[in-house]
Amino acid sequence: MKKVLVTGGTAFVSRYIAEYYVGKGYDVSVLNRNTKKQSDDVRLIEADRYHLGDRLRDLHFDVVIDTGYTAKEVELLLDALGSYENYVFISSSAVYPDNLPQPFAEETPLAENTYWRKYGTDKIEAEAVLQKRDPDAFIIRPPYLYGPMNDIYREAFVFDCAMADRPFYLPGDGSLKLQFFHIQDLCRFLDILLERKPEQHIFNVGNPEMISVRDWAGLCYRAAGKTAEFVNVQEAVEQRNYFSFCEYEYQLDVTRQCALMPDTKPLEEGLPEAYAWYRQNQDQVEKKPFFDYIDMYLK
Repeated sequence: MKKVLVTGGTAFVSRYIAEYYVGKGYDVSVLNRNTKKQSDDVRLIEADRYHLGDRLRDLHFDVVIDTGYTAKEVELLLDALGSYENYVFISSSAVYPDNLPQPFAEETPLAENTYWRKYGTDKIEAEAVLQKRDPDAFIIRPPYLYGPMNDIYREAFVFDCAMADRPFYLPGDGSLKLQFFHIQDLCRFLDILLERKPEQHIFNVGNPEMISVRDWAGLCYRAAGKTAEFVNVQEAVEQRNYFSFCEYEYQLDVTRQCALMPDTKPLEEGLPEAYAWYRQNQDQVEKKPFFDYIDMYLK
């Protein structure tokens, strides 16, 4: 039985990963402060990753899956670990600067992104520490992740609009394109990395195709059994006041991912899964006052 350590384990990405590996019959430990409900059948290591002491010193893990944010977090975890075989760091597309040609390849120089700012630069520094300390570690750079357990108010906002029979307010003409990746596909790709151990250790991941925000919102409505009606917002207002994404279009080159995993879950299948989860877990999503802004300023 493989032993897996997942940092976090109580929210979206890390929680899904932990439960995914529990479902595969692995011995899964989660490292967190125990301030939120834990998943069933995981082994809790209750600790602050900034004060780990010797909590991990006598433990062995076949896989460490780290969803940390900063170089300090990676450094402290590596210092605290006893023995492990494989380390996977979930980084982000935010490491790529917005002023370079797209699609971004793994070799694209990393630098501050003016939309993601500190989040992106923190991930860059975390990657650098990991590569120096463990050159064999894998680094994964996803675009927007979605699917069951997503506690970020993205597709859930559109589901709320659909369930309330509200029109959807689109930025401009709705042509802004986004790139997504289903959380299950992320886990499937982790499996492939751990099984095949490719020579490359940094991978962009994501659906190969982009989708316009208009088409994406339409699919979200369809997942909820509704048909979207759109209002195009042409006013010069901050997009994030009424919409789930900032005004930034980017694309990752996922050629190397597709060579290892050619098939990805289409949004037409993934969004209904996200909707089914959301209907039963609306209280787990941190909602933003988009409706208030729309009703006050855009109607």
